[in-house]
Amino acid sequence: MSTQIASSTATRDGDPDATGVEVITLDQSTGLELARYPAAGPEQVSAAIQVARTAAGPWWDLGFEGRAARLRAWRREIARDGEDLAALIHAENGKSLEDGRAEVLSVVGHLTFVLDNVERVLGRREVPAAAATPHQRAWVEHLPYGVVGVIGPWNFPLGTPGAIVVHALAAGNAVILKPSPITPGVGVWLARSWRRAVPDLPAALQTVVGFAATGQHLTTGVDKIAFTGSARSGRAVAAACASRLTPMLLELGGNDAVVVADDADLDSAAAHITWGALQNAGLGCISLEVAYVVDAVHDALVAKIAAHAGRVHAGSGDDDLIGPVPLPAQIPVIRHHIADALQRGATAVVGAPADGTTDDRYVQPTILVDVPPDALAATEETFGPVLSIVRVRDVEEAITRINAGPYGLGSAVFSRDRGEDIARRLRVGMTSVNDALAFSQHPGLPFGGRGDSGHGRKHGDEGLREFAYPHAVTVRTGPAPAATTTFARPPGTMARALAAVRDRLAEDDPTERN
Repeated sequence: MSTQIASSTATRDGDPDATGVEVITLDQSTGLELARYPAAGPEQVSAAIQVARTAAGPWWDLGFEGRAARLRAWRREIARDGEDLAALIHAENGKSLEDGRAEVLSVVGHLTFVLDNVERVLGRREVPAAAATPHQRAWVEHLPYGVVGVIGPWNFPLGTPGAIVVHALAAGNAVILKPSPITPGVGVWLARSWRRAVPDLPAALQTVVGFAATGQHLTTGVDKIAFTGSARSGRAVAAACASRLTPMLLELGGNDAVVVADDADLDSAAAHITWGALQNAGLGCISLEVAYVVDAVHDALVAKIAAHAGRVHAGSGDDDLIGPVPLPAQIPVIRHHIADALQRGATAVVGAPADGTTDDRYVQPTILVDVPPDALAATEETFGPVLSIVRVRDVEEAITRINAGPYGLGSAVFSRDRGEDIARRLRVGMTSVNDALAFSQHPGLPFGGRGDSGHGRKHGDEGLREFAYPHAVTVRTGPAPAATTTFARPPGTMARALAAVRDRLAEDDPTERN
């Protein structure tokens, strides 16, 4: 059993061996067939890359203003038909319409950010003349990679890849999006909306639908790849990129933790932690999975979290706050983590083991207490509506446990007086203090992690720089004070320059004056 479950953890991104000529999607609220899409093979992917290359130059040649005009038109198109897009997300992924609308708003927000900031971030920057080269004018410009491949996930089928696509386009690249085979319709919708909004350069954004093999073909042909998924799949992408040294943005898994200090506002902490753990059925790389709670406030906080979580139900009705787990193979992994914690002495104060669920598409919220720190649910990515609460002596123990883990994506801290100090000591990419996941809602903040959580950043200034490389330029404007860049330089030029530097630095050293 353990071996079978351990191997199935790779299926968070779907079956890597799945093949077929069609991708068939399901309506998650009914389990019935929703749509069929042709699966792109090697020839179709290669053709898409070639078409993208023909579009990349004209798209870059438009300049910041030309691209901005078209991105504004696309933003209007997405906002105008946002309800239809949210309904498609609801159907393919199963999350509520409200959560689907939140993804639409997120992409619109990222479009607004790049429109307001791309020229400031990536525009030409003059660099003052250096002492050694006063006869040279210097600047840095940022150039696009060319064709960027984006491999998106199913858990946030619009918000996650959409933000990356927006930044890559704004930086001047042509983009090919390969959505998850669970939610391909969202990617197809995006490409169609782009063609309507930007009829003069429709190939600047394309979507190719398919299984893992389609993503592999895309990875080996583009100029940069952005992948979102599990750490195991991320390693496979990195290996595929290694042969061509293709640059990568990898947004991988997380086992995100929250620290609750003894001076925390427990009512606020309970409300935010419950939402941070259970929103989107816990199917987020930044979902809060482990709460390290200082012993002095542990029992009181557990009671408050249990009360909040007890009101959350997984289903497809209008009153259900979270939806199904649209990847069936993930459900055994979630249940295995729960069973492992219970076998090690944990207790479920909400949910498992008898959560009353008969439909295998749903996992009801589960709150585990007295979870040993070495339980699977506390050390690995559960990726489901499960919160493991670990009692700790003090904040120092919580910080040590978090920093010792292999992941380093997001986190949260609850403390009235020490929140910022605690956050600064966590070796993760993002932290919200006295809130949950708030960093993900700010389009100007970089999003990414370290360790098994990947590398590179999306969103914000860093997200724009991720899709352009710096090009340093110097232009000779007059005679050089000394001929340092030819073999004709006078004998002793470098010796005199080194002596001058030595003497100047000695004058700045107070110990040399004595």
